[in-house]
Amino acid sequence: MRRENALDVVEMIEGLLRNQSTLNYQELVTVLNKLEDVVNLSVVTPNLGQALINIISDILESDSNLLPFTNTILNITEAVGDRMVGYEGSSTLIAPAIAISVVDVVPEQFGSLTFGVSSDRAGTKPEIFINRYPFNSTVAFISLPSALQHSFPQSNHQSPPRVTFQFFGIPVLFKSSQKGHVLNTFVVSASVTNASSPIKDLDEDVKVTLHHLIPNTLYRDVQCVYWNFNKNDGHGGWDDYGCRRYNSSSDYTTCLCDHLTHFGVLLDVSRTQVDPANEQILTIITYVGCGVSSLFLGITVLTYTAFEKLRRDYPSQILINLSLALLGLNLVFLVNSWLSSWGLYGLCVAVASTLHYFLLASFTWMGLEAVNMYFALVKVFNVYVPSYILKFCALGWGIPLVICVLVLIVNREAYGSLLYTDAQPTLDNSDNFCWLQDNVTFYVSVVAYAVLIFLFNIAVFVVVLIQIRHMRVNSPAGTSRGLIHDLKGVASLTLLLGLTWTVGFFTWGPARIVLLYLFSGLNTLQAKYCKRACNYEDMSSCISSKEELVAKQLLIESDCYTAAQQ
Repeated sequence: MRRENALDVVEMIEGLLRNQSTLNYQELVTVLNKLEDVVNLSVVTPNLGQALINIISDILESDSNLLPFTNTILNITEAVGDRMVGYEGSSTLIAPAIAISVVDVVPEQFGSLTFGVSSDRAGTKPEIFINRYPFNSTVAFISLPSALQHSFPQSNHQSPPRVTFQFFGIPVLFKSSQKGHVLNTFVVSASVTNASSPIKDLDEDVKVTLHHLIPNTLYRDVQCVYWNFNKNDGHGGWDDYGCRRYNSSSDYTTCLCDHLTHFGVLLDVSRTQVDPANEQILTIITYVGCGVSSLFLGITVLTYTAFEKLRRDYPSQILINLSLALLGLNLVFLVNSWLSSWGLYGLCVAVASTLHYFLLASFTWMGLEAVNMYFALVKVFNVYVPSYILKFCALGWGIPLVICVLVLIVNREAYGSLLYTDAQPTLDNSDNFCWLQDNVTFYVSVVAYAVLIFLFNIAVFVVVLIQIRHMRVNSPAGTSRGLIHDLKGVASLTLLLGLTWTVGFFTWGPARIVLLYLFSGLNTLQAKYCKRACNYEDMSSCISSKEELVAKQLLIESDCYTAAQQ
């Protein structure tokens, strides 16, 4: 390729890209290699630079997989700024998805330099402000300190020191290498052409202010980061070395960094941190367990409904309601991600609130199981409650309803998913799950409520064990039973009251992964134990013992607890 026809080649490539919405891997390799040749072999005039930037913008706006080419694209854009000639003082190249500004400086007169970007993020080209703060719709602002003058190369009349700014208006080019984090801002960078040494450990900080793509109304943790070209085997990734958060609001975060590079802000969208391998295993356990639990809970409900004598007593009627609550929790969880993928915010709120409701209903009916057990085994005499089951139903289904309605009234935005915003799509779609997004609401309406229920159930559990012990001591000679029978009784009580949930409250810190597996494994073993304990030749005896139902229900209790946290 000759230098004279470089602009023609670039315009031809630009024309071809206009008709293609997606480029495959090989097409991207070909186009980017050609752009590198143009930059390296040609004189980059403002006209040629603008044509190159237009092509990069078209590539960024396409549906192509750009992750393997992030470093290549960044190097091309920086080379355009470094090699541009034919302008006086400064020059700016603007396209819908990218902007580049180059500013020639005099080291001895350098005090500070700012680069601001204003955009309505509606597909129009961004507006660039040099040494002026943008008036409206500021999406990025970077201020360079006076200490930067010590890093400028020695000036000469042919090539004065130059500062290059870059702005990327579509974050699809960058992928977070940190699980549970998403890039929540556009990316802005600053560099010095032909610097005497890598610009780092500055005496004064570079100040970067970035607008959040997703308003951080829940005040989740944000992290100031820069793009490290060497991470992920040379593919690049986000790193926080030398950068720290100065302040943050729901709309903006200001970072302070001691070096120059590409800057962004990551948003923490997960309450838990599990490595990918264990997360995949736990996900499989979750969905398989929920599916099996749904099957057996459905069978149990149908069996109790079909045989009237099985549902005559109070314990059986309470157990039916508990089974229905757990079945609802199971089914909503299984279809949650699918419904979330429809992209309807109202539907996501409905799904999240329904999941919240059935989770609270499950907790409530476990508590009511404890109340009924206390009346039956401890307060045996002089206890008569009119409309006993009706009042239990009012409490079991009414209390969760009141809590969910209050959440919707006070803060409806507490329900939802990070995917339903007006911002540009983020990179990590692992949060395609409709659930509580507000930490305060989650801990008050789920964690605190569950703690109260389980503290009460543990108290009843202890009282019932003491009562059973007294009954054993006072039983006639020859009627005592063995240790195995006692262990089965304790296991049944533990399952019936949902006490295995309490293990989930300790799934943090160094033992988190172990406890998550222990939590799921214990409940799976309980299901096997109860299956062996039941006499399948007498179905009514098996079901009325409640052991199989409770064991099956605990699959959802163990496996869906992690999902309920997210």
